Amino acid sequence: MIEFSRFELANGLRVLVHEDDTTPMAAVNVLYDVGARDESPDKTGFAHLFEHLMFGGSLNVPDFDDPIQLAGGENNAFTNNDMTNFYDTLPAQNIETAFWLESDRMLSLNFSEQVLDVQRKVVVEEFKETCLNEPYGDMMHLLSDLVYKQHPYRWPTIGLVPAHIEGAGMPDVKQFFFRYYRPNNAILVVSGNVKTEEIRALAEKWFGDIPRGEVPPRNLPAEPEQTEFRQLTKEANVPVDAIYLAFRMAARSDPDFYIADLLSDILCTGPSSRLYRHLLKERQLFSGIDCFVSAFLDPGLFIIEGKPADGVTLEAAAAAIWEELEKLKNELIAGPELQKIKNKAESNLIFSEMSALNKAINLAFFELMGDPDLINKEAGIYQQISAEDIQRVAQQMLRRENCSQLCYIAKP
Repeated sequence: MIEFSRFELANGLRVLVHEDDTTPMAAVNVLYDVGARDESPDKTGFAHLFEHLMFGGSLNVPDFDDPIQLAGGENNAFTNNDMTNFYDTLPAQNIETAFWLESDRMLSLNFSEQVLDVQRKVVVEEFKETCLNEPYGDMMHLLSDLVYKQHPYRWPTIGLVPAHIEGAGMPDVKQFFFRYYRPNNAILVVSGNVKTEEIRALAEKWFGDIPRGEVPPRNLPAEPEQTEFRQLTKEANVPVDAIYLAFRMAARSDPDFYIADLLSDILCTGPSSRLYRHLLKERQLFSGIDCFVSAFLDPGLFIIEGKPADGVTLEAAAAAIWEELEKLKNELIAGPELQKIKNKAESNLIFSEMSALNKAINLAFFELMGDPDLINKEAGIYQQISAEDIQRVAQQMLRRENCSQLCYIAKP
């Protein structure tokens, strides 16, 4: 049981505190409710660019890394389609350093043309390195565009094209910052060897005077139901052929998300999972095969990816995967197999919440979802899933007309 307190400042900043006196450390996590899905189609990659810009100095802090390191800590951040998250870990006795740093860059960034120019180049190089020059690096670009026709999930977090970041000007940057990086669009979580009243006082001291903003209401277009099989084949400079099957799945807050998550484990987690055991070990049709879910806040993707073994065609590989999916749809999974997967999911949850940082990140995410107490409920949710639930979601989701297939063919 992870106990926490929750309060809200007058400017709208939501604050959660988890006290843990078993560690000398503390984690400070600031989540902003903005991600790639909030961008314009002609200005993508801005949320990710801002992750970089937030380390370029602020009103009173010219360099972000030095103060946190001098306090014995470290920091980092990540961006995805749904949110942007910054975090600091440091000795609990030095926690005020993190409050000073995070509040100052929430108050006002260093709107410097030099910083913007440097970070533009960094992000463009990252785009080239991870998407254009890496084998299969454009997979999410191609697959997202294949699946989504209306919803902004049709572009990945890095952006559609480098030109959108290259064209980012100072007016664009300032507008994005003052629209989304406001206290009433943020969640502050502190976890570790702290006291709630101490954190309340520090939150009021460092964040209380930052003015709230006019955050625009989110009105994203709903993605229509997919009604036909879609496919794309690309010849590319990749080591071997590859196949990706993407199925539309439930949103992160939907109870069916947990069932789909268990389905992915049944298919491809560990040596006893079905696709790994039947297609890779026994039939030797694949050199590698995996399955994962996107966990998007809006309806996301259930993806199966595989590299066919030498001499196995993409058509034969796809047919073998579909054969296994049909078995799963037409037979109730045995009790021991299901219980093993549920126990593994529960143990993964427990291990993911061992550190103060992970607790802080998870609490912030569940607060974003609207129920921070999900951090204590999820293990029970997994344990309640039945074989009938697995079969129902498999039949609803793993349909050909709900599938988008991407194939890479290795150039000779």
